[in-house]
Amino acid sequence: MAETLGALVRQLRKRAGLTQFQLAERAGLGESTVRRIETDRSFDHRLGTINRIADAVDASPEDRRRLSALGGGTGPEAPEAPAPPPERLPPPRDHGPLTDAAEELARESRQRWRREEARHRVHHPFALPVRWQQVPAGTADQSANALLLAPGEARSEPDLSGDLRRVAEIYQRIPSGRLVVLGSAGSGKSILAVRFALDLLDARTRNERVPVIFSLGSWDPTAVALRDWLIARLLRDYPHLARRVPSGKTLAADLLDDDLVLPVLDGFDELAEGLRAAALETINLSRLPLVLTSRHAEFTAAVRTAHAPLAAAVVLELRDLDLDDLRGYLPRTDPAFPGPADTDVRGATWEAVLDPARTAESAGRANLAAALRTPLMIALARTMYSDHPERRPGELLDTDRFPDPDAIEEHLLAGFVPAVYRPRPTERLDTAHRRPGSWDAERAERWLGHLADHLTQVGREQQDLTWWEIGTSMGRTPRALIIAFLAGLAFGVTTAVGNVPVDLVATTHGPRFAVVRGLVVGLLHGSVAGALFGLVYWYACARATLRPSPVRLRLSAGTLRTRRNALTRFLIGLGCGAAGMALLILVDEGLVTPLGLADGQGAGLTAGLLFVPPIALATGLVFALIALFEAPVRTESVVSPADLLHIERRNVVFHLLTWALVIGLCVGLLNGIVYGPVRGFEVGLVFGLEAAFGAGLSYGLSLTAWGQWVALARIWLPLTGQLPWALITFLEDAHHRGVLRQVGAVYQFRHAWIQSHLSRSHQQRHGSEQRLRDHSTEGAR
Repeated sequence: MAETLGALVRQLRKRAGLTQFQLAERAGLGESTVRRIETDRSFDHRLGTINRIADAVDASPEDRRRLSALGGGTGPEAPEAPAPPPERLPPPRDHGPLTDAAEELARESRQRWRREEARHRVHHPFALPVRWQQVPAGTADQSANALLLAPGEARSEPDLSGDLRRVAEIYQRIPSGRLVVLGSAGSGKSILAVRFALDLLDARTRNERVPVIFSLGSWDPTAVALRDWLIARLLRDYPHLARRVPSGKTLAADLLDDDLVLPVLDGFDELAEGLRAAALETINLSRLPLVLTSRHAEFTAAVRTAHAPLAAAVVLELRDLDLDDLRGYLPRTDPAFPGPADTDVRGATWEAVLDPARTAESAGRANLAAALRTPLMIALARTMYSDHPERRPGELLDTDRFPDPDAIEEHLLAGFVPAVYRPRPTERLDTAHRRPGSWDAERAERWLGHLADHLTQVGREQQDLTWWEIGTSMGRTPRALIIAFLAGLAFGVTTAVGNVPVDLVATTHGPRFAVVRGLVVGLLHGSVAGALFGLVYWYACARATLRPSPVRLRLSAGTLRTRRNALTRFLIGLGCGAAGMALLILVDEGLVTPLGLADGQGAGLTAGLLFVPPIALATGLVFALIALFEAPVRTESVVSPADLLHIERRNVVFHLLTWALVIGLCVGLLNGIVYGPVRGFEVGLVFGLEAAFGAGLSYGLSLTAWGQWVALARIWLPLTGQLPWALITFLEDAHHRGVLRQVGAVYQFRHAWIQSHLSRSHQQRHGSEQRLRDHSTEGAR
């Protein structure tokens, strides 16, 4: 049989110990070109291409002659055919003053995604050879629509084969500018989106679109138009775009409307299942150039439900990696200075594990190749073994321990958290996080498991870890009891502290009487207030309009919804104020006085009860005013969880001032009318302060996101060992280590597989502990 060019290239490549990907990388060619040559398919037979391959495989003069002859040349000196001149493109449109804003956006975006790529070490030692294949019509639109062909017009389809290094180049071959990238879980869709954005930014010229990555999971297409949502996300991530242009629009809106932003919509599959078809239909209403990533099954289901693919879009599907890819990548990550493990022993390094001579007949070879088929699993394997010289990757070939690929995947997931939380002395130099490196792996895994199980319990499809809802997987009644106790403590301590100086100054009783009376009154008043605010929390949690959630204060008459909410809260406040004031008066006259602790400051039961209606009205007014000025915060409009928490803390200050002013003025005015202005001022001042720090804090605990966060996530769960005391610091640190990712005001686990594994481990751990406790109890009987 006559020798072919493909057979010779394949022989020389294997002799040089290179994969197709490595040969393409050395020769500066596309992997698809190398694949075409080796399979003897047609390609651009330039001698320069043959010479590049010869240089890459270090071919001998005789091999070069054979390559040249088979490639259609006359010898090594044959000149390369001149390349055809590129098609002359029309100059980009001048966008005038907006160009400077686009340049600033491009600069910020480039810096942000370079940091993200460096954190995940995408290019160390080189980018994984993530490849794809084109999806045919059905899931994808007809090729004529993607090519923007007129009726009857014909044009050859562009070559869209390639890998991660050339994704931007591939995109520029699509006339419609609309691309969908599909893949399985962990296949590298988000990494591809980052690499695509950076490649376009690096090649971008002035007046061209700026690629911007948007996490699509927070979009509700039934409530917010795509344009409005994109603008809101731009304003959240790039605050400088909030500046107004002469037309009155923000820079963000103007950039989007002037076609200077290329949306990269990452995570279509993170939309709620019922919203995906609506999202697809909404996107199809525009011809906006864009890139969209999704898992294959979720996108296909949305296409079927909407009865239409993404209009004019080319659809590519990421392919799994194979054993040759592993051989080309993982040995390059072996540590230069291995640990105590004997490197001569089989399986001490990736190079030994993936040696073709050793793995060709290995029973664990297929399991390993199947388990490490995605970039996520390769990253976990690298973290566990390459970054940990004490570990030996050869154990992954043990079929007794790992009988199938699932067992290897579970092992990698189980070792991920301990690996990323191992002590690193160099982290002590990092001042970006408080107490960096202080979380040991065992406690970190337990806490992360609790958070993962919390998301499982609340059934959140989008997996958003919101700080104000941490702890809400507990039952409503236990939460209400915790809130009641803390509200009663705040109210009781405030009342006790407020009564002691009043009794010392305004009466002839001594310090002992003042302290004893303060403790008794504080205990009794705190019990009453705690019970009332606990009931308020229990009632509010069952109603969406009252449930504690982030809000932003806004001085306006409010919307129809907020006015209705204000009326509801007025009635709640009216009832709580009347019941609370009546109970406090009854406690003072029915319990405190018989104990001999009356200080002579009260006016008796009848006179006291006359104050119930005005106090009830004042309390209702406080509830209504706070509700009227509150506007729900859309978490996608907030830059970070810390920013949202800062907003909530400012809201609490407003609440305290509202309670102090309204209650203080009401009580002071009533006492001034009855007892004179001096007495009215004194009583109003005392009641205002006590209302602020007693009732105000109790209100904050029972009806605000901040209060729910403090009571459950900052006190109860750390007190019971289920979460760390410095929770925000822990979450920031987990994000820095790559366990979590930050999406606006919420966190998410880096991957659903990691979350699922941690949740299962948490449930198994608690099940074992419960069985151990049950067994101990039985033995004691």
